[in-house]
Amino acid sequence: MTAEQHTRPLVPRKGPDFGFDGDVPRYWLDNDAFKSRFFDAMSLLFPEGEKFFIACVRDFRDEITDPELKQQVKDFMYQEGQHGIVHTAFNNRIKAQGVDVDKVLQKQKDIMFGFFRKYFSRKWTLGQTAAAEHMTALMAHGFFSSGIMAKADPRVRAMYAWHAIEEIEHKAVAYDVLTKIAKAGYLIRILSFIQTTFTFPFHVFMVMRHMFKVDGVKNRFSLWMKGLWWLYGWGGLYPRLMPHYLAYFVPGFHPWKLGDMRIYETWERAFKESNGNALVAGDAVADAELQARGAALAT
Repeated sequence: MTAEQHTRPLVPRKGPDFGFDGDVPRYWLDNDAFKSRFFDAMSLLFPEGEKFFIACVRDFRDEITDPELKQQVKDFMYQEGQHGIVHTAFNNRIKAQGVDVDKVLQKQKDIMFGFFRKYFSRKWTLGQTAAAEHMTALMAHGFFSSGIMAKADPRVRAMYAWHAIEEIEHKAVAYDVLTKIAKAGYLIRILSFIQTTFTFPFHVFMVMRHMFKVDGVKNRFSLWMKGLWWLYGWGGLYPRLMPHYLAYFVPGFHPWKLGDMRIYETWERAFKESNGNALVAGDAVADAELQARGAALAT
């Protein structure tokens, strides 16, 4: 199937209100400190990350002559802006728990804008953006199918489902700007991808380390060992996504050449049928994936 057959239009949706000012528990995912804080740490990094992605794509916007790609860039920036707004609301809940959100965000800003944007070329930082978009897209395609969100608080699950859908919709925008407009070669694309592969999880783990300290978690070593096995061990989250991840290294790769669209189609249908209720759509995705996993185990 061609890339064009896989493409889905970008929809500039306003970020929903997920009700994070309610009674969302601290450990909202399976009552597990590591799993919950893993996603919390990513959420903390999203607002500044979205600003970075927007800036890196905007660097080349004036060079775009194709009206379709120009509109995609506009919608990409809107979606990323909405992600930042929603995750900021979620992060305020984390801030109320004693996590030094402002310090984390300032350090991240210093790294992204005070270091990479200052000392690296615009092609390189756009390469970082395309790399990050690939990694978030493969998580969007794969995390719900793993069934891990079945035991999540419905409000947080709905937020990540909504975010995942939009990551799928715009997963090729930064890549197309990188390869078609910036004319970045294979070397820049791959080296920036490798760098992002290591720096992104490192920053996530550093934020988690701070969160565990704030939480007063005991036996942190065993928590880390168990959690890292959940992520990287045999049958863990990331090993199952490895073929999708490695596809980025293939010459001629394009984001729309792969990715299971079942989650996207389930969410989009439920969202429309519920008149734009993201909570209903998030639940529909979780239920559908549980049923699919049950059917697979039964065969």
